Amino acid sequence: PALRRLSHYLLAHYQKGTRPVRDWRTTTNVAIDLMVYAILSVDEKNQVLTTYIWYRQHWTDEFLRWDPARFDNLTQISLPAESIWVPDILINEFVDVGKSPHVPYVYVGHHGEVQNLKPIQVMTACSLDIYNFPFDVQNCSLTFTSWLHHIRDINLSLWRQPELVKFDRSVFMNQGEWELLYVLSRFQEFSVKSSDSYAEMKFYVVIRRRPLFYTVSLLLPSIFLMVMDIVGFYLPPNSGERVSFKITLLLGYSVFLIIVSDTLPATAVGTPLIGIYFVVCMALLVISLTETILIVRLVHKQDLQPHVPDWVKRLLLERATVLLCIRDREKLSQSRTQSSDISRQVENNDSTAKLNPYGCEDPRESEMVGGARPAPAFAGQAEGSPLMRGVLREITAIRQFLEKREEFRDVAREWLQVGYVLDVLLFRAYLAAVLAYSITLGTLWSVWRDA
Repeated sequence: PALRRLSHYLLAHYQKGTRPVRDWRTTTNVAIDLMVYAILSVDEKNQVLTTYIWYRQHWTDEFLRWDPARFDNLTQISLPAESIWVPDILINEFVDVGKSPHVPYVYVGHHGEVQNLKPIQVMTACSLDIYNFPFDVQNCSLTFTSWLHHIRDINLSLWRQPELVKFDRSVFMNQGEWELLYVLSRFQEFSVKSSDSYAEMKFYVVIRRRPLFYTVSLLLPSIFLMVMDIVGFYLPPNSGERVSFKITLLLGYSVFLIIVSDTLPATAVGTPLIGIYFVVCMALLVISLTETILIVRLVHKQDLQPHVPDWVKRLLLERATVLLCIRDREKLSQSRTQSSDISRQVENNDSTAKLNPYGCEDPRESEMVGGARPAPAFAGQAEGSPLMRGVLREITAIRQFLEKREEFRDVAREWLQVGYVLDVLLFRAYLAAVLAYSITLGTLWSVWRDA
């Protein structure tokens, strides 16, 4: 009965359509408080932040006062929120009505203190900067203000101390993608075109993305593919396997970009740095493939290949080898020269064996087998015979062919040495570019993460 009598006493002649002050010059002071419960979603494309907050209001209603002694020492009562005056405080950044639960009651104290506590799902516009993705930190504001009453009617203040609001994570559910760093608060007056001023209370919700998932699923596969591209330079430049290996890596990286394209955030105002990183990695793979094609074309053996110019020999085979500290070039060339000499001896022996009817025997042994040495007259007569002249022409043609082929082999060896040195030079330049690029990005992301 005491609750019912008190409720009837307070609401019997209550007028909820007017501001609850006895003197209209009195300003209604509304103290507000905010606690972030969860970060539901961050829509980078539409620039919308969805949060779930616990919101509290406190003001004094001069027409909701009573003497507790008259009502069984009741000092607090809950009343329907629709039956009393409630300040029209809204969030300026609202873009959509969230699915907030309806709380129909407010608490009223015997001195007229009204406490309105309710949870709100807030969908607000926020300027999201995704350049540092996945190490980005977002700062979104929630501006509470009276939509109609100016500061002389309704003034705003903070319920708790700013330090308590800043580091209060007691109710925050921090198991999602985003973690709450702190909540800043600031009071300011706002006016439009020299009109009446309005009181505003701004809360800056600062959140940070947890980058572990994106580091494992985006950065590490890309780093592995780039490492395999660098390892591919150790394949011999005169083999065609390197070209097919580089093409396979390029195709694999293209498929990887197609898969991760839906994971990257997309906005109309900018591109995240990780997107630029992927594009540069693709460009480096294309440059690596181009360099491989150039080297393979350079060292490929051709019969009509010209001699290596002297300036190329001086620049690459003399100065570049000293600059790049290539010590095994002479050993490699000596081994190739020895192998070519052995092959040439074998070919000469084979040709001699074909021309000599006695095989590889000594000429003196052939004299013993064949009898006495022919007479000079017979030799002069044989030299002038058509058969001997034909044999001499064939031997001369074979010799010219072997000399020409050896010349082609020497040219091919020279170009192979040039291609080897040029491959080492381009590989080290490519490796230096990749390392510098990786160190720069790693430093930037480390600074952003620890900032």
